[in-house]
Amino acid sequence: MTLTVHNQLRLLQDILSEQTEDCCGEISEYQQIKRLVQAMMANNSISDEQLLQLLPEIYNYGRQGEIAQNDEEHITTNQENIETWVSAIQQTSSE
Repeated sequence: MTLTVHNQLRLLQDILSEQTEDCCGEISEYQQIKRLVQAMMANNSISDEQLLQLLPEIYNYGRQGEIAQNDEEHITTNQENIETWVSAIQQTSSE
């Protein structure tokens, strides 16, 4: 079963929100973030310009999270970015 763009955005939003709330993330979550972003970029399924510009940043966050020595520090350092990303995802999802 393939996820719709709306499903992909919801999942991405949920993962990012949960990581900031818990201040921790699993390697599998970072891999999932990367896969979701890759899928959305490959399918040209995002029309929102702001979100399109943020997707590479979100991908890099996932890539860096996979290899981070200190997961909590990685999330804390990116806290403001994550809030920006989640906000952009929510705006896109509600359109």
